[in-house]
Amino acid sequence: MAGQVLVLIVGLAAGMLSGIIGTGASIILLPILVLQFGPQQAVPIMAIAGLLGNISKAWSWWRDVDWRAFAAYSVTGIPAAALGAHTLLVLPPNVVEITLGIFFLAMIPTRRWMRAHNFHIRLWQLSIAGAVIGFLSGIVLSTGPLSVPAFTAYGLMRGAFISTEAVSSLALMASKVATFQQLGALPGPMIVHGLIVGAVVMAGTFAGKLVMLRINLHTFQYLLDGMLLCSGVALLWTAFA
Repeated sequence: MAGQVLVLIVGLAAGMLSGIIGTGASIILLPILVLQFGPQQAVPIMAIAGLLGNISKAWSWWRDVDWRAFAAYSVTGIPAAALGAHTLLVLPPNVVEITLGIFFLAMIPTRRWMRAHNFHIRLWQLSIAGAVIGFLSGIVLSTGPLSVPAFTAYGLMRGAFISTEAVSSLALMASKVATFQQLGALPGPMIVHGLIVGAVVMAGTFAGKLVMLRINLHTFQYLLDGMLLCSGVALLWTAFA
């Protein structure tokens, strides 16, 4: 019971942070879900929760969606996410945990390097990014830290970034949830857990929108790097403990 309460509290905080900076819910929540349910159960549960969280973000910023960017990113990202989800289900649990931890830690210098070199990408390059990020999201679930530089390098900012990233992630997560369901990785109790956690994340996301414009760029970067560091270390500790 204490573990379930902790999941809900962290889910609310994660949803709020996601509503403020456009990403981060799964970075915070996934390690808690891994500890509570195990890595191969945590990813499908987080996929459902992330689906609901992105619905709330897309709903909040619907008028700002860049549909061309969404189409370019999703046309390759959706099938790649399904392929990644297939890959996840055949990996040993420890491999999943190590992959998650290394991925999160690697995103800290990668994001900073991309930002320092002021990358700008075109629509076709965003489509390539969608394929790569989609496949990774099927395995490690949380690619928000990578999709942030992808969409911002294309030129999306503030509401346009949050809404377009949310709708694109929604498409990828729907593909993963469908794949998990098809492969029998989403039994009834797991779906219920995902819906409960997702409802809490949605509530936090709506609350986060109210303070989003007050967060400056430096605070955003430090928050994201801090989440990546803590989540990566926690998952690696779990894998090797």
